Amino acid sequence: MTNSKPARSRTRAAKRLSQASKVGLAPGSLIHLGERKTEEPAISLIEYGDSEIVEHQFTSLAAAQAYQPKLPVLWLNVHGLHEPEVMAEIGRRFKLHPLVLEDILNTDQRPKVDDYGDYLFMVARFFEIDGESRQIGSDQVSLILGPNFVLTFQERPSGRFDPVRERLRQDRGQIRKLGADYLAYSLLDTIVDRCFTILESIGERTEELEDIMLERPQPGSLATLHQLKRETLVLRRSIWPLREVINSLTRADDRFFRAETRPYLRDIYDHTVHAIESLEANRDVIAGMLDIYLSAVSNRVNQEVRALTVVAIIFMPATLISGIFGMNFKTMPLLDLPTGFIIAIGMMATVAATLSLVFWRRRWLE
Repeated sequence: MTNSKPARSRTRAAKRLSQASKVGLAPGSLIHLGERKTEEPAISLIEYGDSEIVEHQFTSLAAAQAYQPKLPVLWLNVHGLHEPEVMAEIGRRFKLHPLVLEDILNTDQRPKVDDYGDYLFMVARFFEIDGESRQIGSDQVSLILGPNFVLTFQERPSGRFDPVRERLRQDRGQIRKLGADYLAYSLLDTIVDRCFTILESIGERTEELEDIMLERPQPGSLATLHQLKRETLVLRRSIWPLREVINSLTRADDRFFRAETRPYLRDIYDHTVHAIESLEANRDVIAGMLDIYLSAVSNRVNQEVRALTVVAIIFMPATLISGIFGMNFKTMPLLDLPTGFIIAIGMMATVAATLSLVFWRRRWLE
């Protein structure tokens, strides 16, 4: 925990430096903005038809340039976005607009969809949970849908698209028969489903924290609460625009998504609405927990102050009596009696016991 704040400061400083490096450059300049999360870019290609599928892994840019696909549908995936030369070659091969390549290299994009006539460009985010700290991180996923191809660009290998690859290899369902638009739907569905996993984790952490808040707030509870608030805010900034992306795809013309695929897009849209409702419910609970925390702390302070007040009141008569008998007068009651000291102590004990009984009956000593 001691190194998290400096790490966040370094990340923010690096991001500011990256944004500043683009000032004054022409639109479409290929500069990677963000954290480098892979050593070397990895390019994989899956081409398939109704009855055949072929996979390729390219270890060099020259090998990718020389390859000519033969099957009807292509899925090109790139892990690692820090080499503009690779992006420039892909842009040349698929005739991508320079602004599309610029947005892919800027890994802090808001989820969106842009229509470039011959293809659709979409941006979304994949969320991950750190196993030890249980904190949430995210990676940008850029997706391009053309007439017979899908291009995906990820910051690092995560394995989240592996189920889609397995469905292609084993020819499960309709994924090989419905073309590139159904493949794009499958990838978007995987991204949305991942949001539910993150929301379940946040919900579990919220319930655990709520139990702690109701029983006895710990010193680190407030920091955990603010961490949850930040994470839900990050999720909200991604899921709300993603809903608009899916909604615009369901209402778009037939150039990219055919009639057979549109019901599946509407199903994704329903999932995003469900995710947003779950997120807003968690946000309301987290906001309410701040009030619970403040009330619990205030109540605990009140109890401690009441306990101190009770103790002070119980011993106040003893202090008064001892103060009176400590005055420097020559003639005072009980001073000359052999039992004067015992009587004074008895008076103190009687008053203290009486006050203790009164406080106990009023339940102030619990």
